[in-house]
Amino acid sequence: MARNSIIGIFAKSPIKPLEKHIRIVHKCCSQLVPFFAAVTEEDWSNAGKIRKKISKLECDADDLKRQIRLELPGGLFMPVDRADLLELLSQQDKIANCAKDIAGRIFGRKLTIPTELQAQFIAYVARSIDAAEKAADAINELDDLLETGFRGREVDLVTKMISQLDEIEDDTDGMQIKLRKDLLNIEKDLNCIDVMFLYQIIDWVGDLADLAERVGARLEILLARK
Repeated sequence: MARNSIIGIFAKSPIKPLEKHIRIVHKCCSQLVPFFAAVTEEDWSNAGKIRKKISKLECDADDLKRQIRLELPGGLFMPVDRADLLELLSQQDKIANCAKDIAGRIFGRKLTIPTELQAQFIAYVARSIDAAEKAADAINELDDLLETGFRGREVDLVTKMISQLDEIEDDTDGMQIKLRKDLLNIEKDLNCIDVMFLYQIIDWVGDLADLAERVGARLEILLARK
């Protein structure tokens, strides 16, 4: 994005670039659904193409993050605290970084998901991405929050979204516990190094939901300060 372009966005709203960033982040982690579909079929050619898409979107999010940090105005006329917006941005960006790490680790080792775990693992990935989507929905309400002065029904709507985000994260915690237990039951039949990495991937997928919840928590802090 050109410098003049992002300045133009900030001239209209300090929130718009943050909303654009979370949309890129959500698009990035959403690619994990077709990525893991390809992995379960051991279609490494297609998995590699999707991994490149994830990497490109993560780079796009990084580029926008840097531009926002450079161009985000400060001073008395900011409708919300600059430090709060930068912290939100940082938490958002970690979601895309996590998605890139997951795809890179899986593809780099050509790591397959055991057949016995594939259905619940795909559901676990999808539920973790639900958390990122709900975080994006909440962030995309920020402009309306500004228009209403952080009062009224819009605050209630965002508060409800944050509560739903917490519920999704709780779901992923339960799914993670079950996956780890089921992996433990079959790990003696698997390559020990692969097992180690599978536990790591299970943790990282859970991190997607944890990071999305942190976005909600930062937004909740912002609401509390108004």
